[in-house]
Order: sequence, then structure tokens, then C-alpha cells
Amino acid sequence: MGNRRKARELALNALFQGDMTATSAVENFPLLCENFEINKKAIPYGRELVYGITDKGEEIDAKIAESAVNWRVSRMSVLDRNIIRLATYELLYKEDVPPRVAIDEAIELAKRYCTEDSPAFINGILDTILKNIGKAR
Repeated sequence: MGNRRKARELALNALFQGDMTATSAVENFPLLCENFEINKKAIPYGRELVYGITDKGEEIDAKIAESAVNWRVSRMSVLDRNIIRLATYELLYKEDVPPRVAIDEAIELAKRYCTEDSPAFINGILDTILKNIGKAR
């Protein structure tokens, strides 16, 4: 598994814990790195994702909300919501990540950690976000 995929998993874990506990993803990230066996090469990109998503959270959630027909972001499962946030951050702010890679990586995370219906749900929302921001390449 590549370092960026591991970084996305690490960031997802911090974001998930941030949604489920009274601590933020930014607070959770160093604790995860200290208390679990983490590939050291994954930490910088994982940190960038967590801090970026935390910093741009309102903008990211607004993009998700405008693309998720009949779904409020708050009603999505915690894992689905945070996988979508990860990919949306990459789509909006990471020029070095091709849009298809961001979406494919999100789908792989969903296949690994979410329900059977999650990959299609996440793909649909991310495809709509991609069209809405005009970055389809």
C-alpha cells in the first residue's frame, strides 16, 4: 500500500475520532501517530490532510451539501462523510492529485471501511462535486 493511501487512512481515522469524540481531528492526529504503528512516510501527507480539512471545513461541507441531493452532510454516516471530505479537499486544493485518483482512493477507502452501498454513494457525490467545480479531466 502506498504512502499516500496510508496517509489518507491515518487522516480518516483522526477525522472519524474527531466526529465521534470531544477532541478535534487536529488533536487526535499526533496521538494516533504516537500510539500506533504508523508508517513515518505517511505522516506528513496525513497531517496536511487533517489540518487542511479542518481549516477549510466549512467550504468543503458547503461543496458537499450542494452536490448531495436530498442528503444533509450531518445525516451521512461518519465514515462516508469523512471520506467525502478527504476527497473533496484533494479535489479543491491539491493540484498534484489528479481528480480521478482522489475519487478512486475515496472509493477504495469506502470499500474497506464502509457499508456495501457506500462506494456508489460516495462516487456519485464526488462525481457531482467534480462536475460542479469544473475540474473533470
